[in-house]
Amino acid sequence: MSGVFVRQLDAPPIDRREILRYAGVRGEAPELLPILEECLSEIEGELSYRVVYTERPLRADHPYGFADRLSGCGHVVIFAATVGVAPDRLMIRCGSREPVRALLYQAIGTERVEALCDAFCAELKGRASRPRFSPGYGDCPLSLQREIIEILGAPARIGLTVNESLLLSPTKSVTAIVGVE
Repeated sequence: MSGVFVRQLDAPPIDRREILRYAGVRGEAPELLPILEECLSEIEGELSYRVVYTERPLRADHPYGFADRLSGCGHVVIFAATVGVAPDRLMIRCGSREPVRALLYQAIGTERVEALCDAFCAELKGRASRPRFSPGYGDCPLSLQREIIEILGAPARIGLTVNESLLLSPTKSVTAIVGVE
């Protein structure tokens, strides 16, 4: 496979328990459930589940190595995923006036982009031989973020950019690498 491809995926099932975990909620929080449902209702339809990706042969001389993470793989799928600007917009709108809602929008965005990445990787099932990993985690340098964005042409294809501090915008976005056989 060569080239860069863009996919619009269907919205994965929502995991409310995971959203509350991302919001830092421990145990039951029945008082938050109505607010969470309101936030989900407001954000529903505003999210865009987009992925841009390419598949490349695995190079033994890749400057970042990752031999342990990619052993047995012949190729890598390099991808970026975003759910768009809605979580950022809603978090800013709520700001300090409604901190609980702002926190829930942040958590919803995180759960949604992680679910999007999981759904995309599930499509590689049967081929994916290693879990995905992202710049900034473990021994994967955050500086790789810029290279991934450039390889994928993510700004033009899905509106995803990286700033001077190597942070993604929209914030509820992920870049990652998956080793495949």
